[in-house]
Amino acid sequence: MSEHERIDVHTHLVPPFWGEALAQHGGDPSGWTVPQWTPDDHLKFMDANGIATSVLSLTAPSVVGWEGAARREMARRVNDYTGGLVRERPDRFGNFATLPLPDVEGAVAEVDYAFDQLRVDGVVLLSNYEGVYLGDDRYAPLWEALDRRRAVVFIHPGHPLLPVLPEVPGPMVDYPFDTTRNAVHMVVHGITERYPNARIILSHAGGFVPYAALRFCQVQTAMDPTGPTEDELLARFRSFYWDTALSSGEYVFGALTRFADPAKILYGSDFPYAPLPVATHFTEILDTQSGLTAEQSRAIDSENARALFTRLG
Repeated sequence: MSEHERIDVHTHLVPPFWGEALAQHGGDPSGWTVPQWTPDDHLKFMDANGIATSVLSLTAPSVVGWEGAARREMARRVNDYTGGLVRERPDRFGNFATLPLPDVEGAVAEVDYAFDQLRVDGVVLLSNYEGVYLGDDRYAPLWEALDRRRAVVFIHPGHPLLPVLPEVPGPMVDYPFDTTRNAVHMVVHGITERYPNARIILSHAGGFVPYAALRFCQVQTAMDPTGPTEDELLARFRSFYWDTALSSGEYVFGALTRFADPAKILYGSDFPYAPLPVATHFTEILDTQSGLTAEQSRAIDSENARALFTRLG
């Protein structure tokens, strides 16, 4: 375990009312079982792994299965519940607000409420909503609102519109794929250029982005020689932040530390969707098998996050 107090930017809560209602609102198409969770269990996990603060977020499938006003109401209820945890323990918990997408109008209204009333640390978006990725023009009003707020935007993978592989749940392989797919979509559609004040975190070390970014950029330049150059596209990819959830070890960091801005790599655990033994083991791998210097470890554990989040800094 690291000697430093970590800030965990990729960790989830399971509000009891949301977990109980999910099965009646489409369930989780990824095939993953909703874990048992309590705030006390979360704090015990944090203490065992040297985590000072967990920025909590609702994971996929979020509130997509609700309809109309009920979707907005569930997003608000989740945000108020998380906000209550932060008020009780502002030193231990943070809040990435849930937005009622694909309802863009409702999402913009919830941004205003979450930042003005709850003083959230940022928002969580899924990589796609009903197959529509975040570079799509229909999300422009939301990106404009987030850009005005200089919001931290944590993008968690959602389930792509593909059948789950037999006996292979979506989070094992589909989630890194969808993170990659969405990142390419946003870069090609200029999201990072048009909304430069939004600080965007990609889950799981960006999926396959660090490994395959050169491929994406060269192919895009070949298809659109009058568009952004390879270097310009690479700069867009490098503007992202990256978390380490389920993404420790020499194979990942061999690519990530050479590709990413070292000030933009952030610790993540994926607890409780990564069960306690798995989340703990990946943290141990981060500490002992990722080839990091002491300075790099301090930056990833907490210093980069303190620079990103005003409240925690």
